Amino acid sequence: MSDSIMKVRDLTKDFPVREEGRFFSRKSVFRAVDNVSFDVPAGGTLAIVGESGSGKSTTARMMARLLDISSGSVELEGKDITRVEGADLHKVRQTIQVVFQDPYSSLNPRHTVERIIMAPLDYQGVKPPKGRSTMVKELMERVGLDPNASQRYPRQFSGGQAQRIGIARALALKPKVVVCDEAVSALDVSVQARVINLLKELKQDLGLSYVFIAHDLAVVRQIADDVVVMQRGQVKEAGPRDQIFDAPQDAYTQKLIAAVPKIDPEWEERRQRYMQQHPLAAATDES
Repeated sequence: MSDSIMKVRDLTKDFPVREEGRFFSRKSVFRAVDNVSFDVPAGGTLAIVGESGSGKSTTARMMARLLDISSGSVELEGKDITRVEGADLHKVRQTIQVVFQDPYSSLNPRHTVERIIMAPLDYQGVKPPKGRSTMVKELMERVGLDPNASQRYPRQFSGGQAQRIGIARALALKPKVVVCDEAVSALDVSVQARVINLLKELKQDLGLSYVFIAHDLAVVRQIADDVVVMQRGQVKEAGPRDQIFDAPQDAYTQKLIAAVPKIDPEWEERRQRYMQQHPLAAATDES
């Protein structure tokens, strides 16, 4: 494993819960994340996987300081960011950006693409050296969007294109870590593949590190370098991708991998041969 850009140690999140009884109510806590520890490789992709309710998204949001941490610590480039506030928190948010699951609900429908992409810079009080319009067009080109569409609104784009807008927004502050919280799960399979390829290209070109939250192990196998498996708020297993997929040690991990649909090798070979002979059949627009 390469050097770590982030280190998570004993991370815990408790949510208050009010239990209603017949004659009284009392306060208790629900532990959503329970003493979780792992490292994020610098320039690599760490995938956190598990079923819904496993605590993976809560963990990622604490890492990005979108949620307060009950206990434990998160280090970014050797600095503890667990409880930083004010100007220090602003600096953290320049370094860590998030791409959310639903591109439409995470983009303001009343704002143009230009205003959406520039929102992080406006929040941070950063002025683009080349001007807003130039920077927006450069970011749109980088993520594969028509820069002439910067004055359009999110509803005028397909799901895959809208997610590219979200990725461009995340890149505006030139972060070192991008948290992808189920960033492709709301997209069609063919569109997922294009967005995953884009994320891979950006990681290589910009030297990004990813925290990739997902429940789809087929997607994780395409993009991850290291994998953390969570269940009921705890880490069940962690290690390099091939180790987790080829020789899982934990029974829960084994069940997750066994549930991944398997492709018939003969059918896949015939499909690939057909696509090579008929290249136009593979050329479809994002929808």
